[in-house]
Amino acid sequence: MSTGPTDVELDDTAPVALITGVGGQDGTYLAELLVSKGWQVHGITRPNDDGPPFLQYLDGVTVRYQDVADPIATTTAVQEIAPDYVFHLAGISSVWKSWQDPVTTARVNGVSAAALLDACLQQQEKSGKKVMVVNASSAEIFAGSTESPQTEDTPIRPTSPYGASKAFSHNLVQVYRARGLEGTNAILYNHESPRRPTTFVTRKITAAVAAIAAGKQDTLTLGDTSIRRDWGWAPDYVDAMYRMAMHGKGDDFIVATGEARSIMDFVGAAFDASGVTEWEHRVTSDKDLLRPADAAGAVGNASKLRTMLGWAPSRDFDAIVSAMVLDDMQWATSA
Repeated sequence: MSTGPTDVELDDTAPVALITGVGGQDGTYLAELLVSKGWQVHGITRPNDDGPPFLQYLDGVTVRYQDVADPIATTTAVQEIAPDYVFHLAGISSVWKSWQDPVTTARVNGVSAAALLDACLQQQEKSGKKVMVVNASSAEIFAGSTESPQTEDTPIRPTSPYGASKAFSHNLVQVYRARGLEGTNAILYNHESPRRPTTFVTRKITAAVAAIAAGKQDTLTLGDTSIRRDWGWAPDYVDAMYRMAMHGKGDDFIVATGEARSIMDFVGAAFDASGVTEWEHRVTSDKDLLRPADAAGAVGNASKLRTMLGWAPSRDFDAIVSAMVLDDMQWATSA
């Protein structure tokens, strides 16, 4: 099933893009960016009677509801759309969820990449027209590495089912690149926005802090708050993937800020943004929220991306957290 573009006249000469996972945080920001540039944009999201969570951001996008790991459906979509550019963003993106269901994680994150890459190579060979693929890889492929910061040459050592599934898709891109497909891995470090689902610890923090500020919640319960991550702004990371597509040649690029902050740093910045003071007693710990084999720290070196493609982040850590808290505070006060 698909829904057509809304109030948009399509230019037959405009680039054609296919975005898997178009209903998620990165998918919606990327769709908005490409539509604003006059592209013909098609998106795939998982079958859902209620539609993707951010459907309101997809004006001008033709949305298909299907299982991205279904090779027949994926091949059919690529043949019908005949895209110039494919952005593979779909997948289970939570390390915690991957431990709850490693088999589904392997299928959704790994099989989907195999199906899509093969369909794109077939389409390229059949049409004689280059298909540029940008795959959303992940910093979690380096979770077991002792190198810091990580670079594109850091050995791949995942420590979770999610990381392993991303490592598989990452390697597949390199395999298909050797076969002649212009495939690029965007090795994405943590990136946030108000569109981040509440299943992620960052959004859990900002939503809870907003509720505490509004007097609707007393405490915030977390697992290990010493874990450090390299957090960026999601629209910046989408801009990086767009630049990779425009580069036109397959490669691997780390997308990161180069600065690691702890979860407790995130909590502190969130309370500062909310105006709540003396908040330390409101934060509690629950050992049941600890994850097995969680990487203690991850920070990326994006020098290659900065030098080759002229990319730079537009928001720092405090501005990212503040944007999320202020958005959640609007929801908390209006609910």
